[in-house]
Amino acid sequence: MTLAKHLHFKTVVLILIMISVAPLGDVFLGKGMKQVGAMAGWAPAALFHFFFRAFTTGTVWVGISLLLTFFVAYLVVLSWADYSYVQPASAASYGLIALMAHFVLHETISPTRWAGVLVICTGVFVVGHTHPRTTEHPAP
Repeated sequence: MTLAKHLHFKTVVLILIMISVAPLGDVFLGKGMKQVGAMAGWAPAALFHFFFRAFTTGTVWVGISLLLTFFVAYLVVLSWADYSYVQPASAASYGLIALMAHFVLHETISPTRWAGVLVICTGVFVVGHTHPRTTEHPAP
């Protein structure tokens, strides 16, 4: 496998990881914060109580862990691939977000919103058919 094909393969794998774990992390974080409940106020004691509840809720930690996994994959893929490729390609997660919001969180998604998701996913498809790297690495 040539270096270019190897980098393209690694890029696709990391972007697929990003697309998968970011929406999952958001869903777990959202569910966890619904378990925690709304802040009671801005007084120091209320803030402490709110953050204590948040950081002792397992679902919140699952969400944080998944979002941290996304962030690490994002850092790594940006070390060799163009930002102008990575950011639009990772936007495919919007399709997964809409599906998870509908089927997991039982949210109603309007036809207009579905149309917007389709436009985003079409753009991801177009960007995905370009090469992930158009610039050379600077010499170390």
